[in-house]
Amino acid sequence: MLTLIATLVLLGVLIFVHELGHFITAKAVNIRVPRFSIGFGPKIFGFRRGETEYVVSWIPLGGYVKMAGMDEMESVEGKDTPDDGATETVAVPVTDAAIADVENYDDVERHFESKSLAARFMVISAGVIMNFLFAGLTWAFIAGVWGVPEDGEPIIGSVRADVLPAGTESLADLPPGSRLVAIGDEEIETRDDLIEAVATSAPGPLVLRFEDAGARTIDLPADEQGRQELIQAMVPPWPAVIGEVLSGEPADEGGMLPGDRVVRAGGRDIDGYLGLVSVIEANPGVPVPMTVEREGRLVDLTITPSPVVDAESGDTIGRVGMASSIPRERLGFFAAIGHGASEVVGWSGFIVESLWRLITGAESVRNLGGPVMIGDLAGRFARAGLPHFLNFMAIFSVNLAVLNLLPIPVLDGGHLLFLTIEAVRGRALSITQRMRLSQVGLVILVAIMVLALANDMIRVVERVVGG
Repeated sequence: MLTLIATLVLLGVLIFVHELGHFITAKAVNIRVPRFSIGFGPKIFGFRRGETEYVVSWIPLGGYVKMAGMDEMESVEGKDTPDDGATETVAVPVTDAAIADVENYDDVERHFESKSLAARFMVISAGVIMNFLFAGLTWAFIAGVWGVPEDGEPIIGSVRADVLPAGTESLADLPPGSRLVAIGDEEIETRDDLIEAVATSAPGPLVLRFEDAGARTIDLPADEQGRQELIQAMVPPWPAVIGEVLSGEPADEGGMLPGDRVVRAGGRDIDGYLGLVSVIEANPGVPVPMTVEREGRLVDLTITPSPVVDAESGDTIGRVGMASSIPRERLGFFAAIGHGASEVVGWSGFIVESLWRLITGAESVRNLGGPVMIGDLAGRFARAGLPHFLNFMAIFSVNLAVLNLLPIPVLDGGHLLFLTIEAVRGRALSITQRMRLSQVGLVILVAIMVLALANDMIRVVERVVGG
């Protein structure tokens, strides 16, 4: 039940935010808006205020703002007949394809197509802008109320030699607790400085200087994956103290409690949280014996990690549903706003890069997910607590914004592409041309949705078989 509620809240809020952007800007430039709908298909309930009918419809995978004067999309999207017998244009899931009006109005000056190019750009762009804005403000709220993880010192608690990429083997015998002071010519003061320096330094020979362990020269990989492996190999000295345990997950079912300090797992001593994570990830579906220190005494537990598919590697790894106890710092108003903006930029870049990797084949299409995956994640984050659920909502909001900007007809990006062509040519594409391009876009979108749903079904089957 919690998963269902969390999914409906997630989709309902983000669809409402997106469509509200279109609605507000349409009203601001004096476009008639006959209907504002959350969901598509037959309506569940609704009410009319002024010239606009506000409705909630049965299928919660999208929404639409119906505007006067966009009737060229009618035959592309298909129609159904509501209770009142009027013709209604149906939206395609998670798109605004149904921003359309198939009724006749005498006030042509209030039609979408009668407005200036700049006004139409603003109306179409407003949905994704609202999604970006919602995400930034949500992250700012989290930073102000619950705080953000504190920047740790650049101390290397241990080095995972098995993860080190080629050319960096000189770090394998680094003494535990070594403090990094410089990478190349750049001084390092925090863990974030370390990550940024590794990510941005030129590939090739690079000197890492440590406070008590001297200097080590490595061959910095040119590819992003190699750099990520290097960062993961330099394990920070986070203690293996459990901060949160998700209800109903393997850690909870195995008896783990917040505050427990794991001292041994899978037959090996644990000296840090990431060492514990490596044991859990290496044992999907396999019972893992653990010893934890709890209120001054040792307690033996057995936890069986759930097998899940890693989004980056595509490998099956273990997850138990717990998080480390990491100190957090509450930010002031302006610092929180800056943090929110930084998160929007960072996640937008990550999503664009992930899309490019999918397009070029560098990342498996198995990583695509549909409604089942979205619902599963929403439920998991809801069980983790409000800040985690809000963080997921912000990430998903950015994801929707970026996807809606793809230049595929029937998405916002497709409408913006049509307007850009109009600006360059000095005249709009014909209705026939737009219809044909929109049909192609619809086929592409449906193919992506079918692939995502197929991946969902495969995950469900794998979970049932693995369980």
